[in-house]
Amino acid sequence: RLLVDDRETLVQQRTGLQNQLRWRLHELDPTFDPSPGSLNRYCTLDAVDALLDTHSSMVADLARRETGRIRSLTGEINQLERDIQHRIAALAPSLLAIPGCGALTAAKLVGEAADITRFRNRDAYAMWAGAAPIPVWSANNTRYRLNRGGNRQTNAALHRIAITQMRIHLEAQAFIKRRLETGSTKREAIRLLKRKLANVVYRNLLAGTQPAQLPCAA
Repeated sequence: RLLVDDRETLVQQRTGLQNQLRWRLHELDPTFDPSPGSLNRYCTLDAVDALLDTHSSMVADLARRETGRIRSLTGEINQLERDIQHRIAALAPSLLAIPGCGALTAAKLVGEAADITRFRNRDAYAMWAGAAPIPVWSANNTRYRLNRGGNRQTNAALHRIAITQMRIHLEAQAFIKRRLETGSTKREAIRLLKRKLANVVYRNLLAGTQPAQLPCAA
């Protein structure tokens, strides 16, 4: 959790510098407009440095300082990602096997849950994660509304997995299709998918805390 929090802090700092750098570049040359997200790349920063070499104003000096800090932060962020990937592969390899769950998302789930055994069952975990939809009855219909409680960081991680699975995972796509055919809205279907994912995450984290079982003799 400390590594993930530290990385997020550095990413926020870098984003602020990138936004500031864009304003400087617009002031120096309005036609130079790097594509969104490209200021994380060293090749784009090289192009920025080449542009700045043609200017000698105070704005250009400040922009050079900012590109240097962005390079430094990017190196730290990349190193933290490698450290997180190495640690999470050892701590919770089963989470990485879940379609749509990358190393950073798995690390967020592990860090926020801390000790998964503190939850009495999967329902308690889902409620803590804010992934248990709250039923609302209207006439003869049962619908579900958003649970705004729980741990929002874990909820966001589950949401990322759900959105990714809707793109790449056939089982998730089939589940969403079935829910839509039964009258659920797309938002309701996603909430129900997140609930299922909470069960999967809980089961995998809990399995990681159990001692290995020796195979029984036939």
